[in-house]
Amino acid sequence: MTSRERFRETMRYGRPDRVPYFEEGLRDDVLERWHEQGLPPDADLAAMFHVDARERMGLNIEPVPPMDHPLTSRADLDELRRRLDPADPKRLPDDWPARVAAWRSRAHVLELQLHRGFFLSMGVKDWRTFEPVVYLLDDDPRLVHDILNLYADFAARLADRVLSEVEVDCVIFSEPIGGNDRPLLSPQTYGAFVLASYRPILDAVRRHGVESLVYVTFANARVLLPSVVRAGFNCLWACEVNIEAMDYLALRRQFGRDLRLIGGIDLDTLLQDKEAIRREMQRTIPPLLAQGGYVPLADGRVRANVPFDHYAYYRHLLEELTTGSH
Repeated sequence: MTSRERFRETMRYGRPDRVPYFEEGLRDDVLERWHEQGLPPDADLAAMFHVDARERMGLNIEPVPPMDHPLTSRADLDELRRRLDPADPKRLPDDWPARVAAWRSRAHVLELQLHRGFFLSMGVKDWRTFEPVVYLLDDDPRLVHDILNLYADFAARLADRVLSEVEVDCVIFSEPIGGNDRPLLSPQTYGAFVLASYRPILDAVRRHGVESLVYVTFANARVLLPSVVRAGFNCLWACEVNIEAMDYLALRRQFGRDLRLIGGIDLDTLLQDKEAIRREMQRTIPPLLAQGGYVPLADGRVRANVPFDHYAYYRHLLEELTTGSH
């Protein structure tokens, strides 16, 4: 099977030849540390570990030019409207026609990100810009709705533009919404403001036959997930999570086949010894693998504090547990 066929078959609870092996990319500082630990400078990691090819379409979904402050006024809304033009040529890569032609015969997974989530869309970059946006939810809820609906109209129209030319394998909504103990918005507020605004975007991608609607979130978004699934998302990719709150075995028991899963392996386990790594992976992977709709992966990009020996053990054990060679 190609990487694309394997991913689609997995998301359909079908019978892939094996599960996809994803890698989120290794930073230069990680590789430098591993070279210090004995990894040869010319080592070919792609040859050492199987990785399924995937690509995230390089669209520009931010205001053009970017807004440099939190959005808190009607003047900001008017300015945002001028900067969110889905027909702007800058939205697409310069070589768009060539890419479209190449994608038609591709063997890899193609992802389309359509939204950056509530806080980034509202211009929140730090705690200083967080406060005025949170107050705005109570002080001027109509303005918040108008801003989010403007983003939704933009994303839906951009999706129609792109998906009329390209068939993608999944759409991505990134939602950095939580801390380790809970989300920064209540389920009621999140549903009324954010999920309600996503409806036209999700409708647009469904019209074009996209099957996998992936909700990418961070930390602890557990209490939001029932409303996320009701809104139409059918795949969760949880990153850098509070593993106790976002345990994938518990999530599968709660949501069953309504929620496919990507990730689920606690990245912090790779800082421990090999026995701890094996214990965590054996706890998580086999039962989820047996149920299907699951892509096993560490729940975040590997950092320089993870020894190469531990990373290699994790990757080899991943193949062992998913090919029946154990």
